[in-house]
Amino acid sequence: MKSEMVLSQHWLIVTTSPLGLGCEDCHLMKLLYSIEDVRAFTQSARNRGLKIGFVPTMGFLHSGHLALMRLAGEWADVVVASLFVNPTQFGPNEDYDSYPRDVTGDLEKARSVGCDGVFLPDLKTMYPDGSVTHVSVGQLTGRLCGSSRPGHFDGVTTVVLKLLNIVESDIAVFGEKDYQQLAVIRQMVRDLNLAVTIIGHPIVREPDGLAMSSRNSYLSPTERTQARVLSTGLKKANVAWQNGLRDAASLRDLVQKKISDSNLARIDYVEVCDAESLAPIQGECVRSTLIAVAVFFGETRLIDNCLLDPQSQVS
Repeated sequence: MKSEMVLSQHWLIVTTSPLGLGCEDCHLMKLLYSIEDVRAFTQSARNRGLKIGFVPTMGFLHSGHLALMRLAGEWADVVVASLFVNPTQFGPNEDYDSYPRDVTGDLEKARSVGCDGVFLPDLKTMYPDGSVTHVSVGQLTGRLCGSSRPGHFDGVTTVVLKLLNIVESDIAVFGEKDYQQLAVIRQMVRDLNLAVTIIGHPIVREPDGLAMSSRNSYLSPTERTQARVLSTGLKKANVAWQNGLRDAASLRDLVQKKISDSNLARIDYVEVCDAESLAPIQGECVRSTLIAVAVFFGETRLIDNCLLDPQSQVS
């Protein structure tokens, strides 16, 4: 029954196919339910000398995710995305069960940007009975979100490594909104000598500056309005940086005070840290610097960041 459903409902026509599926102007976005499906699909592409790009997601796609897929398409001939809400990166009191899901909408959105294949594994495909192995990246995961969400990054690195091994892509694209996650994944790829290039995509924002996130859908209208203080505070610090401010404590205070303008904001952290090690900076910022924030609005935890170049200054 599944194969009939896939063939009748889930082969979605988009543009010209790089895989040459036998229709001059026909590109079928293929749904891939098993590891064997994915490997057959990507091996077929490799046999044709095509480069594969991969975008792992937890679904409930927004314009930020679609930008990642477009970027993957610029680097590769064939783009594969995955939709999997990974339970191992959620804490016991977090929102795994309520995390927003919309598979039908996600497939249409992926189709609209020319995605070639979508991997939709179930829980047992990703974590068969008896699975006990996990991947842990030291140092980088003990700071920022790692302090607030113990075990979160072990879940991220484990599932990302599994997905990279399944897809065997040439490149994989991740968003810079989750800057720490991107840094951790790059470290894992270097340490384990994985044959994939990790590409970061700049933060995609709403017109009012709020960083796009699937969790924005949790916000009430009032919370949504007040959440703009995150990007406003980071922008204020960036302007001060452009004008020569390099003191970490002063930069942190600028952001923290702006966020505190919101009576609904509950700050988890505001940190000024080294962009490579993620270690907090004391005193003067002399290298590439990251300002990272995590703030609750009601029960919704949002993250955002700003990367500051030490060579960048208004003359």
